[in-house]
Amino acid sequence: MMWYGGGWGGWIIMTVFMVLFWAVLIVGLVALVRYLAGARHQQPGSPPPPGDGEWQDRRAEHLLAERFARGEIDEDDYKRRLALLREHR
Repeated sequence: MMWYGGGWGGWIIMTVFMVLFWAVLIVGLVALVRYLAGARHQQPGSPPPPGDGEWQDRRAEHLLAERFARGEIDEDDYKRRLALLREHR
């Protein structure tokens, strides 16, 4: 029990180092998880974050083109909606 010179000083030093050890370990684990989660969301070819207005416009046009290709809307409706999308940019 007297490894650190005995008395209260040894217990205080051990407590401080134990708290520092756990703090560094927890911060390291949180940083690792955030890094891995961030890397997973930013894979090559993935779309940009939703805050990008240009990306949202292209996505809306793409969805409209898909609906036209599936036959859900006719050509006149497609052209009218596409013009409306492009007008409100």
